[in-house]
Amino acid sequence: MRRDELLDAAEQLLCDQGSDALTLAAVADRAGVSKGGLLYHFNTKEALIKGMAERLIDDFDQLMAEQGETTYTRRYLAATMAAIRSGRLRRWAVVTGASGNMFLLGPLREAMTRWHTSELDSEPDPVAAQIVRLACEGLWDVASHDPGLYPDDELDALERRLISLL
Repeated sequence: MRRDELLDAAEQLLCDQGSDALTLAAVADRAGVSKGGLLYHFNTKEALIKGMAERLIDDFDQLMAEQGETTYTRRYLAATMAAIRSGRLRRWAVVTGASGNMFLLGPLREAMTRWHTSELDSEPDPVAAQIVRLACEGLWDVASHDPGLYPDDELDALERRLISLL
C-alpha cells in the first residue's frame, strides 16, 4: 500500500509541477514520509520512474483482462476506451513525460511490443487489427494531452467505427 502512495505522490508531483520537480525529497514531502521511508521502496529517482512505468503496464494489463471481448484487439480497444473514459490517461502522460532516458522506460517499450503483436495471427484480419491498435495509441496520446477533447458521444462514434474495421 505504501509503495502505491509513493507512486501516486510522484505522479501528482509530475502532473502539477513537471519533470524538473521530480526529486526524491519532493516526492517524500508530497507523500508525507521521510526521505528514508521513500528510499526503502525506491533507492533512486530512476527506480521511482521505473516503478511508475511498471505500475502503468500492470494497470493496463488488468484493464485488458477485465474486458469480455472475443479477440485481443477488441479487448485492447475496449480497455483503451475505458482508460480514456475513466481518466486513467493522466498517469500515462505523466510517466512517459517523466524521463528522457528510454532505458528507464524499457518495460514500457516491451509492453508496447507485446500489446501490438499479441495474437495478431488469430485475428480475422491482422492488418485491420494492427490499424485499430495504432488508432488506440493515437487516441490515447491525444486524450492524455487534452482529456476533454473527445466528449462521450464522439468517443462512442470512434469506438463503433473502429469495431466495424474488425
